[in-house]
Amino acid sequence: MEQRKTAVIAFGGNALLQAHQKGTQDEQIENAKRAANMMYNVYASGYTMLLVHGNGPQVGNILIQQDRALDQIPPYTLDICGAMTEGSMGYMIERSLINRILAAGETPRVATVISEVVVDGEDAAFTNPTKPVGPFYPEFRAEELMRSKKWVMKEDSGRGWRKVVPSPKPIEVIQEPAIRALLESGHVVIAGGGGGVPVKRDFSGYLMGVEAVIDKDYTSSLLARNLKADLFITLTGVDQVYVDFGKATQRALDRVTVKKARKMLAEGQFPAGSMGPKIESAMEYIEAGGSEVLITSAQAIEDMKDIEKVGTRIIP
Repeated sequence: MEQRKTAVIAFGGNALLQAHQKGTQDEQIENAKRAANMMYNVYASGYTMLLVHGNGPQVGNILIQQDRALDQIPPYTLDICGAMTEGSMGYMIERSLINRILAAGETPRVATVISEVVVDGEDAAFTNPTKPVGPFYPEFRAEELMRSKKWVMKEDSGRGWRKVVPSPKPIEVIQEPAIRALLESGHVVIAGGGGGVPVKRDFSGYLMGVEAVIDKDYTSSLLARNLKADLFITLTGVDQVYVDFGKATQRALDRVTVKKARKMLAEGQFPAGSMGPKIESAMEYIEAGGSEVLITSAQAIEDMKDIEKVGTRIIP
């Protein structure tokens, strides 16, 4: 079997469910087919791949469905909702990529791994939940939910009140040995979806689910480091990283050292709600011995095909 290099690719849940869409099954499957075309260009460049997808829109829809059916079906906790999307999104991506590889006349080896990701129960994020999830509520309903369910809720930009949950850092992926074995056997692997199912260890070392959201960029960086990936690709909505984004002085970056990226991050060039986590996860990967990080859009890889000619590279 041909020995391939390994690329870890992190991409958002909006790759399958875009903001202007209704979120139908057919829409998401069509989006998965387009994503598979992009992924195949990386595959055809000589890489096997670990794919880590986001799941924000998909989990949001499950939470809305549960809220509407509260009087008929008992709701699931956030960790189980995350596992549900790992399975459903993994299936759509897996099927699309298998078909794309078959269309090229090759033998597809693709597998989805439901991934439990351990967080520290003492992480400071648990004392300050910040990640909004699920539907919007009027204030009177939010007050009732905060009393009855002990939820932490915050008003969201005049649109209503939403539940907020912690976003702790990942420290271990339970299924990492299985992911490693699959990659070594030549499989493309879909794992860590949505940042993984958040779990923590109790006093006896046993796992228990937690109501939290893990940033998929941090989970993908952790896996890229531990698996010693040759390339870490973070997909975003723009073809390159910019300084002074949205200003008259806006400038695209081609190659940036970790030292320079850290300086620009400290200067506020990469906001926490957008490019910040991507730059931080890139720096973590490089500083742990990684080779390079490519930050670009899925469209750029699909259009260009040659992944050496697109995006911004973060280098040692």
